[in-house]
Amino acid sequence: MLGWELPPHHTGGMGVVCLQLCKALSKQNVDIEFILPFTADFPEIDFMKINPALPHNVYEVLFNAGGSTYDNQLFTYIHKDGTTRGVKMIEHQNAYVEYVTKLVKFGEYDIVHAHDWLTFRAGLAAKMLSGKPLILHVHATEYDRCGGSSNGNPLIKDIEFLGFSMADRIIAISQRIKNTIVREYGIDSSKIEIVHNAMEFQEHELNEPGGSIYRYLEYMKSSGYRVVLSAGRLTIQKGLTYLMQTAKLVIERDPKVLFVFVGGGEQYNELIQMSADLGISKNVIMVGHLNGTGRAWRDAFRSADLFVLPSVSEPFGITPIEAITYGSPVIISKQSGTAELLHNCFKTDFWDTNEMANQIYSLLNYRGLSETMFNNSRMELRNISWNKSAQKLVGVYNSHMCGVGA
Repeated sequence: MLGWELPPHHTGGMGVVCLQLCKALSKQNVDIEFILPFTADFPEIDFMKINPALPHNVYEVLFNAGGSTYDNQLFTYIHKDGTTRGVKMIEHQNAYVEYVTKLVKFGEYDIVHAHDWLTFRAGLAAKMLSGKPLILHVHATEYDRCGGSSNGNPLIKDIEFLGFSMADRIIAISQRIKNTIVREYGIDSSKIEIVHNAMEFQEHELNEPGGSIYRYLEYMKSSGYRVVLSAGRLTIQKGLTYLMQTAKLVIERDPKVLFVFVGGGEQYNELIQMSADLGISKNVIMVGHLNGTGRAWRDAFRSADLFVLPSVSEPFGITPIEAITYGSPVIISKQSGTAELLHNCFKTDFWDTNEMANQIYSLLNYRGLSETMFNNSRMELRNISWNKSAQKLVGVYNSHMCGVGA
C-alpha cells in the first residue's frame, strides 16, 4: 500500500481515509505493508506494517505539514552523519519511487495499491518491475484541486493520465470523480470501480465527557450565539469565499451567528482580509490547521450548531459525515461526492449564496427542522461503513489475483 500521509501527520482527509480503510481491510484478512514518505511513530496502529521510504544514507525524514498545497510540501532529511537538509516535494518523490522499487524487487507482494498522484509514479515503477496488478485509488484529480477548471499543474496532470492509462484498476471514491476521470482524462468507464469513503458510527461520541477546549465559543453560545462550522483545507476547491459571502448575508439577518473556519492553506490570509472587507470579522473565527484526529478536532465539531461544506469541486468530502457523527445537521454543495450518499440534509450549488444563506438561517432558527434533519441523517449514517467499503475492495483484489495481500 502506497500512501503519502497517515494521522496525525497529515494535511487533508486522504490520510484519515487511508488509516480507516486499512484498518477495515485488516479485518478482511488482508496483510498490508504501508509505505510512507517520512518517519514517524504510530504506537496505536498494530493492524499493518508501516515503513518509511528512506533515501540512501538518510536516517530520518521529517514531514513539514505547513505546506499550503501538496505540490509545495517540504521535507527534512537527517543524514546518518547528523547533518540535515531541506528537500522539496518533487525531489523526495523521486527518492520515494527509488525506495519502493527496491522494496518490490526483494519483497513478495500480490497487489500494488497506490493512493493519489503523489504515489502513482512509485506504483507504476513497482508494477513494471514486479508484474503485479496496480490498483490506483483516486481521492481527487488536479481538475478537482483547481476548483473544477482546466488550469492546474501540467506535470501532475501528466502523472495522473499515465497512471490511469496503465493501471489495472482504478478506485474512485464517488461517481462524481469517476465521471471526471472519464470526461477529463479519456479513460474507459469499465476500468473504474466506485468505493465510497465512510465513517465509523459510534453512539458515545455525542455525550462524551469533558468540556470543550473552545471556551470562547461555549461562552458565546451561552450568550445566545449560534456556531456555523466549516473544516478542511483553505483552498479554492473548497468554495470558502462563497461561504464568506454567505456569512455576510446571514449575519445581516441575525448578528448572533459565528462562522468558524478550521483548517490551513493558501487562502488563510485572503479569507481573513475578506471578512474584514465585508465588515463581519467580529463574527468570523479562523482556527488554523488542526490534525484530523484528537480532542481539538472533535471539540470543533461538537461546538457547532451547523456544518457547511460549500465546495466548488469535491470528489467526496468526509467532513459532513464527521459532523453528523459529532452532533450537527449539515449543508453540502451539490458539487460534492458526499451528496451521493447523504439525503437527509440541505444541498445547494456552491455559487448560490442567497439559497445557502436561507438554508443556514432556517436550520439555525427552526429547531424542529434542524432536529428532524439531524436525526434522520444520523440514522442514514448507520448504512455507511468502512467494512462495506473494504469488502468491495477485496472483491477488486480477488478479481485480479488468487489470494489476497497488499
